[in-house]
Amino acid sequence: MAATILRSEAVKSQFPARSWQAVLFSEFSATMLSETRPYPCVFGVNGFKADQLRYVFVDPLDAGAIAPALEEYLPQARSFGPNTSLIIFSRPGPIVPMERYRRRFWDILKDLATLDDKPWPAEIPEGLDTPGWEFCFGGEPLFVVCNTPAHIFRQSRRASSMMLTFQPRWVFENILGSKRAADLAFAKVRRRLAEYDLVPPAPALGRYGDPGTREFQQYFLDDTDRPAKCPFHSLTQPQKEKAA
Repeated sequence: MAATILRSEAVKSQFPARSWQAVLFSEFSATMLSETRPYPCVFGVNGFKADQLRYVFVDPLDAGAIAPALEEYLPQARSFGPNTSLIIFSRPGPIVPMERYRRRFWDILKDLATLDDKPWPAEIPEGLDTPGWEFCFGGEPLFVVCNTPAHIFRQSRRASSMMLTFQPRWVFENILGSKRAADLAFAKVRRRLAEYDLVPPAPALGRYGDPGTREFQQYFLDDTDRPAKCPFHSLTQPQKEKAA
């Protein structure tokens, strides 16, 4: 049975206090609500406080579990509010090296692209190593973030289990509609990052569409500033081969 997307109150009422789902959500809530150590992503914090985020708990964490959640979430996303995101929690397990999480993350996105039955948006290039690329599913461009328990220095990307966040691109477009709004928002996020993490903000962080910016490099940030290599030429190719 496919996992159902949940809002905050449903999570609290559905899972026993000592379940892994309740423990992970309690940790996430504390992070979003902390006033002494504000979480850097102001969009996520605002979305949490306004109950605009939606949650799914999966075991195991794979494309087969995530695809139905996205299919349920995306048609409703705009009705949830301007700061919505879909948060995917997975059951905690033994901590593995960072590179294994990275590879698993990209394998999941690749498998999602294969399962997607909607055409890739015409305005989004297929090649990852381009300024305009963004992961898409169900015809929607999505900014994706991966958090793992292997993250130590980059605390903004740490979680007690591997966690994925899917944020519709239109969330940013609505909030960052003017250059002034974008400048203020990015400056605030960077200030918070500088105080939150034990390392400086990653050089890969940038604005979507800028010539030197690559979205795929921002999806999975490790604890170092080592530039991420392009994991795949295209995530739509397997889908095209299947349809051919």
